[in-house]
Amino acid sequence: GVVDEAATTSNSTSSKSVPQGEIITSPMIGMFYVAPAENADPFVAVGDTVAPGDVLCIIEAMKLMNEITAEVSGEIAEILVPNGAVVEFGQPLFRLA
Repeated sequence: GVVDEAATTSNSTSSKSVPQGEIITSPMIGMFYVAPAENADPFVAVGDTVAPGDVLCIIEAMKLMNEITAEVSGEIAEILVPNGAVVEFGQPLFRLA
């Protein structure tokens, strides 16, 4: 088992850097939207810098539009969910660098 673990650890060096980035997870189940309206600009894009309180996305749950805000500052490194997808509670939505 030790050899296998060593192999997987060396392969996943990129994911080892995750602790330096914050993962923002969904606080609820609902539909994930990156913009306030269909033709509007997205709240954030990869490369944007966000600060606590900045709106990142909307999750629609039972016809309520819930704005999801950043709790930490950082740069959007990755948006982990496609627009319009159904997300689960605790599902990673964004990765901050």
